[in-house]
Amino acid sequence: MVKIRLKRLGATKDPVYRIVVSNDKTFRDGKSLDEIGTYRPTTEPMELAINAEAAKSWLLKGAQPTETVKRLFKKQNIV
Repeated sequence: MVKIRLKRLGATKDPVYRIVVSNDKTFRDGKSLDEIGTYRPTTEPMELAINAEAAKSWLLKGAQPTETVKRLFKKQNIV
């Protein structure tokens, strides 16, 4: 099964996340199939950039977003 989830990057107490598409058997920060966006929650205002076309394409192919990614998609009016 393919999932759309967050991959954590950045320093301690200053996380930066990439929104990636990966196999559900891989590790959180392991190899991914595609990178479709970035998310930085600690900045004011928070930074969120998602490639909507790529996200919709993966959703149509059957990729399942995690709960957090689903909330981020709703903020960007993708889902």
